[in-house]
Amino acid sequence: MERGFEQLLKTDPEIAAALIGEARREHGQLEMIASENFVSPAVLAAMGSVMTNKYAEGYPGKRYYGGCVEVDKAETLARERAKAIFKADHANVQPHSGTQANMTAYLAFMKPGDTLMGMSLSHGGHLSHGHPVNFSGSLYRAVHYTVDPGTKMLNYDGIEEQALRERPKVLVAGASAYPRIIDFKRLREISDRAGCILVVDMAHIAGLVAAGIHPTPVPYADVVTSTTHKTLRGPRGGLILCPERHREIIDKTNFPGTQGGPFMHVIAAKAVCFKEAMQDDFLAYQKQVVSNAQTLARRFIERGFDVVSGGTDNHLLLLDLSSRDLTGKKAEKALEEAGITVNKNTVPFDAKSPFVTSGIRIGTPALTTRGMKEKEMETIADMMCRVLSSIEDESTIAHVREEAKNLCEAFPLYAEYR
Repeated sequence: MERGFEQLLKTDPEIAAALIGEARREHGQLEMIASENFVSPAVLAAMGSVMTNKYAEGYPGKRYYGGCVEVDKAETLARERAKAIFKADHANVQPHSGTQANMTAYLAFMKPGDTLMGMSLSHGGHLSHGHPVNFSGSLYRAVHYTVDPGTKMLNYDGIEEQALRERPKVLVAGASAYPRIIDFKRLREISDRAGCILVVDMAHIAGLVAAGIHPTPVPYADVVTSTTHKTLRGPRGGLILCPERHREIIDKTNFPGTQGGPFMHVIAAKAVCFKEAMQDDFLAYQKQVVSNAQTLARRFIERGFDVVSGGTDNHLLLLDLSSRDLTGKKAEKALEEAGITVNKNTVPFDAKSPFVTSGIRIGTPALTTRGMKEKEMETIADMMCRVLSSIEDESTIAHVREEAKNLCEAFPLYAEYR
């Protein structure tokens, strides 16, 4: 890898400079975007490997190209490891992203115009769960369920009532900004009563599910989709799990239905991340991710901030800044200037647009990967509170930026690449 980077410096110094700059940025900022994480050097090595050269349309043992002996080994390892981790009958590791995994799941069981029922984006769902700007909202008749106005949590009785009324072909569960445990067993019961397919998008919580920190959707869902980054701490890519009865339709819909040649270098990296998830320290890591998020939530509440739903059960939390006359957009910008990276995010029943928002989303996977624990979370929460309480104070932002820099130096990242 070092020789390859030396060659890159000679061939394309501009791109080399951008890579160095990104490595320095990742090292020098407190990364708290809930959907981001830092992969291991082993995953990086697989991603940048010779398997990027190989076309391998089809599946192991049934390729449309010759020369697939070694990539067949890699994909088979990835599939078998994913099945073992999640206790699934079948795994398809070819989706390029979580959204493409969802596309495969929907197309396998729906026709254009059929009803798709998913969680509202502004209440914590995802674009690919039926938002009108996404294929899922334009190809299907999308209806959405929301959280309870009082608790800001899912109201399963309300979801059941809506499902019986709308009779969706597919009910999709899972979220990109929901801080509580999801009851998959209850959703299975709702799907059975409504006569629909249950798809669970566990992209955000896959690592927690793998470690047994969050209940698994696998025994209850017709299809489980996921990304392999986020809490799973692997390369950017998608994953589909399903029972044996759906194997043929899922595989056929993914290829040749929605994708061509798979990214074999990414699949090799997925296999590496699945092996890492089988190690004993992965469970300790996931427990720390949740403990860190809960520590942050408690500290924000102690400092008088509005934490959506009053806390968190997983890797993320949402701050509702509307009572402080502060937008998520402004908060995100100020925190980034202070060396802390979060993202603006809508909160339930948000009156502001998705480009402005009334809240921010905060996650702990990346900082936990660096080795930070509860003590650091309390310090970071205090730093964030100072910035959010003095949003225009350049002196406060400068002081916090210096503190963030010192904290990052105490927990170095990718020293060999900087």
